[in-house]
Order: sequence, then structure tokens, then C-alpha cells
Amino acid sequence: MRVFGVDPGLTRCGLGVVEGGLGKPLRMIAVGVVRTPTSDQPAMRLLALQIEIDEWMARYEPDAVAVERVFAKANIKGIMGTAQASAVPMLAAARRGLPLAMHTPTEVKAAVTGSGRADKAQVTAMVTRILRLDTPPKPADAADALALAICQLWRGAAQNRLQEAVTAELAQQAKARQTKEVARPARRQTSESGSR
Repeated sequence: MRVFGVDPGLTRCGLGVVEGGLGKPLRMIAVGVVRTPTSDQPAMRLLALQIEIDEWMARYEPDAVAVERVFAKANIKGIMGTAQASAVPMLAAARRGLPLAMHTPTEVKAAVTGSGRADKAQVTAMVTRILRLDTPPKPADAADALALAICQLWRGAAQNRLQEAVTAELAQQAKARQTKEVARPARRQTSESGSR
């Protein structure tokens, strides 16, 4: 499976593509950062981001997209830019009919480092180790995008397996109920015909 991770931001947007699966070694396919000038209008910055994300989607053909979920910070202006930027990969995934996962920074840190309180340096170090990279991805936005993809590959695969097990169990229960319901009327008819 190939996951496109996006660490959204208007000034710097981290992009990373990772391939692999649960119990399989992961490998980095691509990593980068889209930068937009703060002097440009927000609409032009979002357009530049959309063009780049569309190019990455066409080039790397991911199976799923993972985006960092926006969380509250003290900097309202920063939150707005991040929220606007996060809509771009979400729409790109929807246009292509790709599954979209939203992960909080704490979920990503926990998946990659084992601790939801890990700092950026620890996340970067673990991403470098997990993907067996010669040098750490820089800046931190690039490492965060790869961490999002890793998180989705690991957590998403585990969640999919759990969902498949739940679905199979529900299907078995439904089949058992259906078998009981089909068997009941037959018994009633037999007892009614026997009483006559």
C-alpha cells in the first residue's frame, strides 16, 4: 500500500509518500516541502499548493491520503492557514476517490515513537530509522509528512483488520439469525398440522 502524507501549512506544507504495510518493511518513495510566499494572497498560495499536490498525486499514485488534523493553538492566524491548507489534500483525495485519514499530532507521535509527547527531533529520528534513511528528512514539515504516512500504514492497516473481523462477525451473526428465522415458521406449521 502507498500512502501520501500531508503536513498542511500555507508557508510550508510537508509532503511524503511511503509504501509498505503492517508487518512489512516501509520504504520512502518521495519527500518534499511546498513553500508559498507570505506576500502572496491566500487564494494564490492555496492554488500553488493545489497544483503541487495534484502533481504529486498523479506522479506517485497513492492508495490513500493521510492529513494532520488541525488542533487548537494560541495562534488563531496560524490555525486558519493550516485549516485552509488541510482542505487542499482532502479535496484532492475526494476527487480521486481515495480513502482519507485524519490523524492528530499526538496519534502520529504515538504511532511513530511510542509516545504521544515526543518532540519534533524524536519524530524525525524515528522516521529516519523506520525508513532506513541515510540522512534525516528536513525541514521538520517533511519528516512530519512521512510520519503521517507511516502512522496511516500502521494504524490504518490494524484498523482495517479489526474492521474486517467485526464485519465478518456481524455477517456470521446475521446469517445465524436468518437461519433461525427460516427454521421457526417450519416448526409452527408442523405443530399446527399435528394439533388438527
